[in-house]
Amino acid sequence: MANGVEKDRPVISARNVTMEFQMPVERADSLKEYLIRRFTGNHPVRRFAALSGVSFDVFPGQVVGIVGTNGSGKSTLLKIISGAMPPTGGRVVADPGRMHLLTLGCGFDRELTARENVYLNAALLGYGKKEIAAKYREIVSFAQLEGFMDQKIKNFSSGMVSRLGFAIATARTLPGVLILDEVLSVGDAFFRQKSEERIRQIIRGGTAVLLVSHSVSAVLSTCSRVLWLEKGKLLMDGDPRQVCDAYLAYGRSQKQTPVL
Repeated sequence: MANGVEKDRPVISARNVTMEFQMPVERADSLKEYLIRRFTGNHPVRRFAALSGVSFDVFPGQVVGIVGTNGSGKSTLLKIISGAMPPTGGRVVADPGRMHLLTLGCGFDRELTARENVYLNAALLGYGKKEIAAKYREIVSFAQLEGFMDQKIKNFSSGMVSRLGFAIATARTLPGVLILDEVLSVGDAFFRQKSEERIRQIIRGGTAVLLVSHSVSAVLSTCSRVLWLEKGKLLMDGDPRQVCDAYLAYGRSQKQTPVL
């Protein structure tokens, strides 16, 4: 066990997860036309499968990367795992209260200062007021934002926001699962190196990390396992180098350019 977590029990168990959306076959050109079609029943739709029968487990201490081209279903999968939406088929067994989702700007109020946002965002993650105060200097130092904390978040670059969010979310070992959505793909090489070391510290405490990124280099340097989603289907699950090589080859064959 690590921090009371059973190593052989998955923290996320996805079984045949399917998510279908209804898409209009023809787009209405006006609100009037849309309402007429809606009430006359002349509103043909088609079903679009964002995810189709996706199954996998994530265990404590694992760093699992998810790669895939745009529209492959990565964001939809994250929403289902975090409990933001139920799947239309299959199921996910996980505790939403133990999920910590970090994405660019998530949980920040753009009209508040960075200092105020530290307290707000940390409180949303379950930090106590004394704990936030004790960790404040460490958070600012790790995010490399000394001298900027009294500026409003709306004046920050996306990289500055990402660094601050990452520093807050990882200032302590969090039980459960830390989900990073395109967070390690921003910032300079030195900050990414610091972030990767922080992730290694977190997993030693038993926390699992789910990393979604278009950056193959970030995935290869951080993850112990990679899932490749494409057009809603799980094509590969395994060794990072093998999965990423297959993903890159697919991107070249489709004349797309995955970020290296």
